[in-house]
Amino acid sequence: MKHAPTPRLASFAAVLVALATAACSADTNSYPSLGLRPVEKLGFAEPEVKTAVAAPDPALDKDLAAITGKLAAISTSFARDAGKAETLARSARGAAVGSDAWIAAQSALAGLDDWRAQSSSLVTDIEARATDRAAKLQPDYPALAAIRAKAQAETDRQTATIARIQASMPSA
Repeated sequence: MKHAPTPRLASFAAVLVALATAACSADTNSYPSLGLRPVEKLGFAEPEVKTAVAAPDPALDKDLAAITGKLAAISTSFARDAGKAETLARSARGAAVGSDAWIAAQSALAGLDDWRAQSSSLVTDIEARATDRAAKLQPDYPALAAIRAKAQAETDRQTATIARIQASMPSA
């Protein structure tokens, strides 16, 4: 025995088929594509940046020549006084803290510290000039960078010399 579908079941099946086919119809809204956009086709490499070349600056070159002369004078005077301080420090090695030899060596070290302060001040002056140029959006000036490196190296050398001499003496 076969059962014939009831009209109610047949109409329900027809509505269900209509809804199912309506879900497959084309969407009328537009959505963005998932494909590559034009900007994504360019790549992620950094763009090339052209380096600006500093134009000659006679006034700055004159200042740098004066700074170079000061640095040379400070370096020469420091080397001369460092030799004296080492001699005094050698004689103070066996002496007691507060003795005449120890005080003379400490005084010589204070003189070396003064030379180091002057060379450190030159580094600060050079950096101020570089900062002024940067504030005016001017490119780096190679001679300024070179004298800054030289002055910093001299200051570092002086600091190491003072520390070495100080370490060789009895501490207070």
